Amino acid sequence: MYPYKKAFSLLLILFLTASFSLLACNDVVKRVEKTEEKIHNTDPIETKLILGAEQLEVLLPMLKDKNVGITGNHSTLIGTVHLVDSLLALKVAVKKVYSPEHGFRGDADAGEKVNSSLDSKTGLPIFSLYGKNKKPSNEMLTGIDVMIFDIQDVGARFYTYISTLHYVMEACAENNIQVIVLDRPNPNGYYIDGPILEKDYSSFVGMHPIPVVHGMTIGEYAKMINGEKWLKNKIQADLKVIPMLGYSHKDRYQLPVKPSPNLPNMDAIYLYPSLCFFEGTPISIGRGTDKPFQLFGHPSFKMYSFAFTPKPMYGAKDPRLKGVNCYGRLLTQDASRIKKEGMLDLQWLIDGYNQYSPKEEYFTNFFLLLAGTKQLEAQIKSDLSADEIRASWQPGLEKFQKEVRSKYLLYEDF
Repeated sequence: MYPYKKAFSLLLILFLTASFSLLACNDVVKRVEKTEEKIHNTDPIETKLILGAEQLEVLLPMLKDKNVGITGNHSTLIGTVHLVDSLLALKVAVKKVYSPEHGFRGDADAGEKVNSSLDSKTGLPIFSLYGKNKKPSNEMLTGIDVMIFDIQDVGARFYTYISTLHYVMEACAENNIQVIVLDRPNPNGYYIDGPILEKDYSSFVGMHPIPVVHGMTIGEYAKMINGEKWLKNKIQADLKVIPMLGYSHKDRYQLPVKPSPNLPNMDAIYLYPSLCFFEGTPISIGRGTDKPFQLFGHPSFKMYSFAFTPKPMYGAKDPRLKGVNCYGRLLTQDASRIKKEGMLDLQWLIDGYNQYSPKEEYFTNFFLLLAGTKQLEAQIKSDLSADEIRASWQPGLEKFQKEVRSKYLLYEDF
């Protein structure tokens, strides 16, 4: 153990012993000791990964004598303990919590209004950053000196946590509040793919000129937002990223906690970037079943033998085609191929269009926002193959990789 780390641990233990009950003290000390053990572990990479949130010896000095806000949800964990609970046990002055889509505990439906409230466990005020208040107001930030952002992302442009990151950085920049991003792995961080978003189709499900799969961690993405001056009026945040140790973009990281109700496992996470396009069509992607984002289907697709019926349930209170028997394809076996190849599968979207009638009702306006361009819809209507469409993306992907993404990487690339 390095001397400064040993000294830090001893001081922390003495402080905790004098301040807390023996039970609380032992719990926090074990987490710090576990982090230090990981730093010096020589086992395979799976056991060496140290998240930004686990590096308390880096984080705590940055929070000394500061009033702290935390933008987080159910994935904001150190091991199995929530970051909010950990910092409060360490007498950090956590004052407010800010929650993204799906809420602080991660149990709200996609697109469901999330109200501000009080956390039942800590009594802290929770401010919703979904619905009409996607950006923290000046009033919400009153009394905060530093904002921690710690949320597990999945690396797709239309997954809205990166949009929440944008607005948090923008609001904090306008109020002279430092932002600390605690980095976490991107489970789809081993490739980039898809069309580049065009400015005319910017929305909360796609704010920046990036491909559908951007191949960056949340910390790298924050650096990109800042460096490319994408915030309002080109303002830049006072940004600090605590990077991970032992991570590479070549890794296939297994999430320990589902990032949202309808991404319950790694199959769904690998399939999500390909299947989310269906949200801009009449097709069901399995919300209201036990396999969300692992299948697709419609009542008219009777050429398929696989059948399912969406029903109201946790995470899907009013699913598309509720109570209607649908036919389609179960794609769980395809997830391993996506994991290995690292690419979007457009064939499912094309097949859906070819099999659906009437075709003029297949694409909705929301599809344009998900695609980030009108070109993809036009290409499918023109009967271009998946390979031909993918070829049209390559110039944009190469430019994004060379001129933008590469400048902000913190880890070995794929």
